[in-house]
Parts: sequence; C-alpha cells; structure tokens
Amino acid sequence: MPEGVTDPNYKPLPGRLGNLTQEQLDTLNQFRKELQDEGWFVPERMDDATLLRFLRARKFDLVKAKQMIISAEKWRKEFGVDELVKNFDFKEKEEVNKYYPQYYHKMDKDGRPVYVEQLGRVDVNALYKITTQERLLQRLVYEYEKFLTQRLPACSKAIGHPVETSCTILDLKGVSLTSFYRVKDYVMAAASIGQDRYPECMGKFYIINAPWGFATVWSLIKPWLDEVTVAKIDILGSSYRDKLLQQIPVQNLPKEFGGACECAEGCSLSDAGPWNPNST
Repeated sequence: MPEGVTDPNYKPLPGRLGNLTQEQLDTLNQFRKELQDEGWFVPERMDDATLLRFLRARKFDLVKAKQMIISAEKWRKEFGVDELVKNFDFKEKEEVNKYYPQYYHKMDKDGRPVYVEQLGRVDVNALYKITTQERLLQRLVYEYEKFLTQRLPACSKAIGHPVETSCTILDLKGVSLTSFYRVKDYVMAAASIGQDRYPECMGKFYIINAPWGFATVWSLIKPWLDEVTVAKIDILGSSYRDKLLQQIPVQNLPKEFGGACECAEGCSLSDAGPWNPNST
C-alpha cells in the first residue's frame, strides 16, 4: 500500500501502487532500471507512481512506455519546462479569465481537484489582443506542473489516499463552429501536451451544455479512443446539475453550474482548494 494512506476504505485501482500483478511489478522494476542505466532517470520527478502513469498509458508495454517517457523528457528540454516552473508569471491572468476561463477549484468526492474550462466563452479577438497562443500553452504547462507537484499532494493529504487524476468540467455553452475553429490550434496543441507529456491524469470528464449536433461529432471521435478513456467521459446537455452533484459536493461546485460555492473574488480567480492555504 502507498505511504500516507489514512483512509481505511481506500482500495487502489488496478495498475496502481498497492494493486499490481507480479508481471506489472516486474515491468515497473525493469522500466526504472533501464531508465537509470541509460541516463534518463530523474529521481525527483520519476517516482513509481509517475512511472506507472506512463506504463498504464501504454498498457504496460515496456518498449512503448520507455519511448513515451524519453520523448517527454526531450520535449521538456525543448519547451524549457524547468525554467518555466521557476520564472513564469502570467500577468494577464485576470484579463484572460474574462475571455477564456480555465481554473482549478476545490475537490470532488474522491478527492480529485476539479478543473473547469469554459470553451464556449472564448472571445478570440479579445483574447489574442492581451495574450498569445504561446503564452497560453506556457500557462497550461505551468499549471500541469503545479497540478503534479502541489495540487495532487495537497488533495491526497486532505482525502487520506493517493489522488492522481483530475475531475474536469468542459462547458460548451455558447460555443460555435466558428469560435472553435479560431481557437482549434490551441485546443489541439493543449490536448497533445496532455496526452503525450502528462498521461493518465484524467479521472472524470464532464462535457456540459453540449450543443445540438455534438452527438454526431462524438460518434466520429469515440472509435478512436480506448475504452478506458471513453468510460471516463460523460456528454451532457443543459440538464447536467444532478450528474455533477453525484461527483462533486454542492459546496465545492460553483453556483453557475448549480452548486453553492460563491467565492468572494469569483470562483474562477480564487484558486480555492487544499493546495491554497489562503482559500476558504
């Protein structure tokens, strides 16, 4: 069982620490050894839980998992991730929030940090007057790093067991093909970074206010996704409140989505959660 577990009811999912087959454990040990022998192992970032994320992403195929993590390491150097973590300052955050809200906010019932993205509120003209796609992607990576090093550990401590994934609400209210097309390059680049560089971070994914016709689009996308990913995604129309409240405590869900939370400075700017000691 992983260290720090205080929840007596915690049962690790398959492929996680505390619930590995002997074959999976042997693969994990071999994975670690090969990375160490070949000079790719970074102790402060490659604990067993992280190595297992890459292994699960490649169904415990050692060769493919190693290719994936080495590619991610090369990308980190090219993107300048370590420097970004130390020095990035997203000064335009409040202005960007008006035209493309993206934020973490408290926890769901399983202890996952809740991530909200309101794609339907994107105003591309206004957005790219105050920032750039490059800056948005830098902010995305900065937040992924904070997610791994600050949000997940804080949530794990608060809930009493390891938390490795997020609970995402993607709000499509007001989205149009025109607005999506104009921001699609960013969305596709962001999705690629999430899938290839930060694998196995999706726990629950709710797409709310899905517009008419989205079901057709989803039917085309769905066959390209693996069954595990599809099982995590719920496509909801405008009657989403009850479904969200099955997963997220009412006091943690922002009021605009049917919850009871009304942060003083607005939920999208509060950064409320156990990772922020100043939040309520």
